[in-house]
Amino acid sequence: MTEVAKATEGIYLYAIIRNTGPLDYGTMGIGDRFDSVYAINYKDISAIVSNSAVMRYEARRVNITAHELVLEEVMKEFCVLPIRFSTISDSYDQSKVIRILEKDYNKFSELLDKMEGKKELGLKVLALEEPIYKHILEKYSDIRILKGKLAKLDPDKAHYQLMKIGEMVEKALVKETTDFNNLIVNALTPLAEDVKINNKYGERMILNAAFLIRNEKEAEFDTAINAIDAQYSNLLSFKYVGTLPPYNFVNLVINL
Repeated sequence: MTEVAKATEGIYLYAIIRNTGPLDYGTMGIGDRFDSVYAINYKDISAIVSNSAVMRYEARRVNITAHELVLEEVMKEFCVLPIRFSTISDSYDQSKVIRILEKDYNKFSELLDKMEGKKELGLKVLALEEPIYKHILEKYSDIRILKGKLAKLDPDKAHYQLMKIGEMVEKALVKETTDFNNLIVNALTPLAEDVKINNKYGERMILNAAFLIRNEKEAEFDTAINAIDAQYSNLLSFKYVGTLPPYNFVNLVINL
């Protein structure tokens, strides 16, 4: 690469790992240039990087997926500390990256020790629409009785009562989703090193959580989720994903 070309280039950072030797993950770098992904080393840690134009990558699916694919490939062999999406140095100067590794070496090293032998597993739980409302009608007699009475009335005359039923059902749904959330979290938390409860989307989402699990606990954690799923599969839908980079427990923000 010529000096002129280097001046227009930056270095995109994906992750920090424990490593001492050269690494080459091929041409899977972010963007449409197919840049090589490689390691920049300092002592016994490395930054996983690729060359990149100096720019801000939009948080679009294609870019986020490219970033994640690099982390997933590196994770096959190493414990990773993910770096925030679209972290790019302003020049093609590896010494800048090395200085960051040197400056924050102790922090990176301690985090790598903390995360070694652990993985992130994600769990999303949603209430199945028709079954959960049927469950509410069966469980809450006041709603069921009022609904039965209104079924005999002219709809025009029952307008306000129908609104009242809607409010009662909404309140019952909040209570049921909260109870299921607590039940699931309380059952799984003792098996996890750490738990991150994320924002829920939609009134039927019961849980959106990430669990940091020791590798040797994964089978037991799987069994616990399968048991809850088997018990409540008629009411709830479980989406269980892993192994993931520990985004919810480590997200390095590096000022370049």
